[in-house]
Amino acid sequence: MAVYTEVTDEALRAFLAEYGIGELQAYRGIAEGVENSNYALKTTQGDFILTLYEKRVDPAELPWFLGLMRHLAAQGLSCPEPVPGRDGAALRQLAGRPAAICTFLPGFWPRRVRPSHCAPLGDALARLHAAGMGFPATRKNGLGAEAWAPLLDRCRADGEPGLIAELDAALAAILAEWPAPGALPIGHIHADLFPDNVFFLEDAGRRPRISGLIDFYFACTDMLAYDIAIVLNAWCFESDYQFNVTKARAILSAYGARRPLTPAEWAALPVLCRGAAMRFLLTRLYDWVNTPPGAMVTRKDPLEYLHRLRFFAHARDAAAIGG
Repeated sequence: MAVYTEVTDEALRAFLAEYGIGELQAYRGIAEGVENSNYALKTTQGDFILTLYEKRVDPAELPWFLGLMRHLAAQGLSCPEPVPGRDGAALRQLAGRPAAICTFLPGFWPRRVRPSHCAPLGDALARLHAAGMGFPATRKNGLGAEAWAPLLDRCRADGEPGLIAELDAALAAILAEWPAPGALPIGHIHADLFPDNVFFLEDAGRRPRISGLIDFYFACTDMLAYDIAIVLNAWCFESDYQFNVTKARAILSAYGARRPLTPAEWAALPVLCRGAAMRFLLTRLYDWVNTPPGAMVTRKDPLEYLHRLRFFAHARDAAAIGG
């Protein structure tokens, strides 16, 4: 989440008049993330999140994202639910951008991931995959393996030559081992389930439970195990870039208790982890050199994922990553 498009008080009040969610009391921009412009809204009827979809998001795909979130919420998954306007439509226009309001979820994302966060995360990911099975529409992963070479090419002019050479070699090795279409179970995946997209609440004993999963705007139809690989990348490395196998085992065990992985998924997990590291390294590298000046957005260091890529390059079987 971020703010690229500013919204005036007058425009926002006129926009909210199309809804039945009360009068505006306060709003503020949310700086975290890199994709869309987001505002926290407080009205006389409660708290909501307003999203303005920026240029990277294809407006034609927005009904799919909103439909998936509506479906997942109906299946009992705690996630943002699009709020319809008085005319029944959830998607409209604000400040020249497609825009939607979603329900607000309580909780906080973990600034420091503890092992106790990881089993609830694995269970929630499996529940997400199961809940998505009944949603009939599909969406291709626009940042899947076939997109990585063109993305790397777009980074060459601004990339350090030694880094680009390392990424060229690593990408060639990943693509040579990448699972063939249909080789692994397919479903709807989140594809961006980082700590800042998972909210927790804690009981008196500091035992965390998940209160919601957010930001479904990279969701797509792809290999379920690839979603697991993204989570292992995002949650299981410490600040010194060491891989925490205890966290990985907790995620994999809790996930497997709801949906056991197939032998083919276990075998493919190391290369899926390398692919996930490559995907986020490349998109972060691209964003690092292309973020508009003055944008209220938190840029993310792409080289964090170079360390992850190098680790997974030496993990030749699932046992090395907690399997």
